[in-house]
Amino acid sequence: MHDPASILVIDDDPGTCQTIGDVLELRGHVVQSATQARSALEVLTGRAIDAAILDLQLPDVSGLVLLKAIKTSSPTTEVIIVTGHATVTTAIQAINDAAFAYVTKPFEMDHLMAMIEKALAKRRVERALWERTRTLETLIDATPGAIVALDTAGRVVTWSKAAERMFGWSEREMLGRCVPFIPDRDRGEPDEAAVRILRGEAMLSESQRQRKDGTLIDVLSSAAPIINAQGQVAGSIAVLVDVTERRQLEEQLRQVVKMEGIGRLAGGIAHDFNNLLTVIGGRCHLVLGQLPAEHPIRRDIKIIGESGERAASLTRQLLAFSRSQILQPAVFDLNEMVSDMKTLLERLLREDVDLVLSLDPSIGQVIADRAQLEQVVLILAVNARDAMPEGGEFTLETRNVELDDAYVRQHVDARPGSYVVLSVCDSGTGMDAATRARIFEPFFTTKDVGKGRGLGLAAAYGILHQSHGHITVDSEPGKGTTFGIYLPRAGADASALAATESGAPPCGTETVLLVEDEPSFRALTRELLEQSGYTVLESEDVQHALRIAEQHEGTIHLLLTDVVMPRMNGRALARAVQEFRPDIRVLYMSGYTDNVIVHQGILDPGTPFLQKSFTPGKLARKVREVLDLPR
Repeated sequence: MHDPASILVIDDDPGTCQTIGDVLELRGHVVQSATQARSALEVLTGRAIDAAILDLQLPDVSGLVLLKAIKTSSPTTEVIIVTGHATVTTAIQAINDAAFAYVTKPFEMDHLMAMIEKALAKRRVERALWERTRTLETLIDATPGAIVALDTAGRVVTWSKAAERMFGWSEREMLGRCVPFIPDRDRGEPDEAAVRILRGEAMLSESQRQRKDGTLIDVLSSAAPIINAQGQVAGSIAVLVDVTERRQLEEQLRQVVKMEGIGRLAGGIAHDFNNLLTVIGGRCHLVLGQLPAEHPIRRDIKIIGESGERAASLTRQLLAFSRSQILQPAVFDLNEMVSDMKTLLERLLREDVDLVLSLDPSIGQVIADRAQLEQVVLILAVNARDAMPEGGEFTLETRNVELDDAYVRQHVDARPGSYVVLSVCDSGTGMDAATRARIFEPFFTTKDVGKGRGLGLAAAYGILHQSHGHITVDSEPGKGTTFGIYLPRAGADASALAATESGAPPCGTETVLLVEDEPSFRALTRELLEQSGYTVLESEDVQHALRIAEQHEGTIHLLLTDVVMPRMNGRALARAVQEFRPDIRVLYMSGYTDNVIVHQGILDPGTPFLQKSFTPGKLARKVREVLDLPR
């Protein structure tokens, strides 16, 4: 059962109009009538008409003229010509002018009704086809992926709105022409995808495509052949998605994961070496203290100690890369730091390198370890100097920035918020993409053998990330390099987060409970403490340490314990000891990473801590500092 149709009967005889109208109404249709062309056009103007029954003999205008007018104003209205003066000429003209049927008077009413039903059926099919086409067009335009259809010659027959946005060419520019988005480097090469599609195969592929402005984008394409009624390939259709940003983010994520893995490896290596180097350096210190000033072996011992210190400096760089140093963050003015470094930078750079400072006076204060950040700037300055063998310009610029969610989506290692950015720019040789991808890896260097260990930028990377900051690099061969150092902006009421090491005398007479599971390191630490005047109670494990703490008759002033030990960590040991010695001071030491001892909650930020490897003087100062803390 179909919906009622709207039908217009046009005949100069009112009786004919009435008769045809009555029959149509009995069939459920809505009927209007007109005896003149003018009134018929008024009806057509006022509402949509599905079909019209038109007599060729009208008092004011010829029916053939009215037929053309109807088809002009309402092209979807089906028209059935009814006439008592039929001629071959008028019949041919009526059909040429898009009349649906030509019926002569007198006619059988059933025959006329059959013609009307056929006309209405055709109208319904065309309307359904139009609606489906319109729906498809809407879907094509609404689809976020670009939809492109080609004929067998490769000419565009469909170019969606998303294709316009993705590639920059309008539909008008593209229809009927071959796609211009193939990169110049690929033109002339056999198009394997096109060949396979013309063979009737569907394809999913990824490639680079060129926009109207010449930029290249990464595109994921799902293409399939268009098959006609005869089963032949009549063209192809493809849905293309711009995956450039996704590919960039995936590459960033791969880089971050790789750097995290290398960082864990570097942190573990540094931890093991720290213990060894501390023993080497400490033993050298003890031996030198026992040898006369003129003893011939003193020189060799000093060389061993100095070599050990240089090795320790390398492990410190590895710890910086793996975010394993215990930083001393504070709130300070970045402009002031850069200005204070000006003289040092001028000495570091050659005379043919101009130092330019462009410091925004309105920047906020930052939260970072100033000494470590100064090291980052010096590392970048040395690299810049080496990248400008014939001189150039080295620029330090500061400004406030807000990193929003859109920026963070494009930089997986960044966090949204308020930052101060220090841009470090040089006019040197620059770097290609392959070099940029590896510059923060430890031991990667482009310098000649013996001129660089490849740890400077790795350390800078770790320091910035451990400071909850962010570092970027922008460089091209021959166009210089710009590093962006993003540091969290401090609040207006922020205060210093850490203080400088005190210079208190490194000696004392107190009693220290030393807990360390590594024998050689424990023995060295005990001897160093005894050399500084302390009484040392030595323990190799937590059970023995608890017995000493419980059974020792005198006062134990300080518990010096490794953080990570078998069966119980240093923090748990300290809590157990404080159950029956509540006044005991605690100093933790470890060569493990900051991620382990702080970020995983083993120690709280600000807890007294001594980073391995340490010098005898640093041990003495830190012990004295903790013992002298106010009650």
